[in-house]
Amino acid sequence: MRRIAFAAVGALAAMTVPPAGAQLSPHKDLSQAAALAIATTAAETCKGQGYRVSVTVVGRNGEPLVQLRGDDASPHTYDFSFRKAYTARTFRVASGEVVNRFKQDPTYFAVHVPHTAPAQGGLPIQIGDEVIGAVGVSGAPGGDKDEACAKSGIDKVADQLK
Repeated sequence: MRRIAFAAVGALAAMTVPPAGAQLSPHKDLSQAAALAIATTAAETCKGQGYRVSVTVVGRNGEPLVQLRGDDASPHTYDFSFRKAYTARTFRVASGEVVNRFKQDPTYFAVHVPHTAPAQGGLPIQIGDEVIGAVGVSGAPGGDKDEACAKSGIDKVADQLK
């Protein structure tokens, strides 16, 4: 009986030991400084054009890293900037692309994904093909203008995204 118990414990221990070649997967994350640079550049770009916007930068897991509500920006822009960023992060494409996919196939968004919004203004932040976060802007008169401000933020730190 005792031999069976030791054999069972030994077998269990062998199953929990990772293979000799197992490694953690390396990845890069947005730093606080990079997220802040993206957000402030996007906000200042829009402000310079006379737009009152809010900006959100989310990290790899869709968690807000930085949220800014611009002077006199409408209250809904704060949440909507997050939703645009979260959409871009979740689907790994510009939130405007999700709009196009929805127009082509209304069932594309049939399953409600919480915190997402099919609206232009959110862009994924990438290192190569890996999406490490996203930025969303809301409040300019048109999603194309929101997206241009978001792009200016990403461009600000482009040298760090390699």
